[in-house]
Amino acid sequence: MKISAILLLTAATTLSTGAYAEPGKWSDEPVRIVVTFPPGGTSDLIARVLAQYLESEYGQKAVVDNRPGAGGTVAADYVAGQAADGTTLILGNNAPFTIAPSQFETLPYDPVDSFTHIANLGAATPGLFVQPSLGITDLDGFIEMANGDGVTYGSSGVGSITHILGEAVNNALNIETIHIPYQGSAPAIQDFRAGVLDGFYDMMAQNAPMIEDGEVVPLAIAGPERSPRFPDIPTFRDLGYDVVIENWTGLSGPAGMAPEMVQTIHDTVEEIMAMPAVIDQMDQWGIVHSEMSTEDFNDFVATTIDVWRPLILSANVNGG
Repeated sequence: MKISAILLLTAATTLSTGAYAEPGKWSDEPVRIVVTFPPGGTSDLIARVLAQYLESEYGQKAVVDNRPGAGGTVAADYVAGQAADGTTLILGNNAPFTIAPSQFETLPYDPVDSFTHIANLGAATPGLFVQPSLGITDLDGFIEMANGDGVTYGSSGVGSITHILGEAVNNALNIETIHIPYQGSAPAIQDFRAGVLDGFYDMMAQNAPMIEDGEVVPLAIAGPERSPRFPDIPTFRDLGYDVVIENWTGLSGPAGMAPEMVQTIHDTVEEIMAMPAVIDQMDQWGIVHSEMSTEDFNDFVATTIDVWRPLILSANVNGG
């Protein structure tokens, strides 16, 4: 399937009512893949790839349901309250499961016990981008401008990974910047292109066309090492700042799902992620996939909460 066909999927992908991968393995009702951000961002695009291949390869109905708000907790709370019958899943990420437990004093759900974390999809690396018109070509120039006239930066929302990264960079560089939150990365990039923002934090691969066209100046990436796709862009560690933050994504459902159904969904997702066309697409989006069992993925989600807690607390993004 051509990439353009994947990207042109509609918000609700209505599929045929034909055969399933195995008779009776899934409900006759459509699978609702809930996304924590508006259309256009990486999570949304991954959900649409899954929906597309559930249709084309397995004949399974699927609907992509965007429910942004409150750092992903709106979507997570919705999914936690649904029936554990495999028809409501969430394209999970750091926001509702890793960040929210430390950002908010109370949550309407437990990030581990209220869910069945089914399959790991992969991780992407974010970076810092600024306007070419600013004349900034390196991190030293960014620091100088922040300490002078000031810098505005956009994120995909209060408490999002890009907000956490922005504040972690502020702390590491000992600067202050003006944070402007959006509901997702797409509207932040739109305002950046309109000249409203001096800079923004977002996933590297998602902005590859803007990098290649000179529409942005990438100053540094937050990965543990340089990206093979962008080898000339330094990491924050290369520049002497210990800032490493990556955005993981996975597929989860409500707690209490039948183990046999969970294994079926897990195996189906792994089959999709191993398809050459999907691997190529994920590479373009900078998603590095690593297979985990359902048990390991549940442990991974629980571990990230503790690992990220000091970053979130030091960034001072408590949501109350």
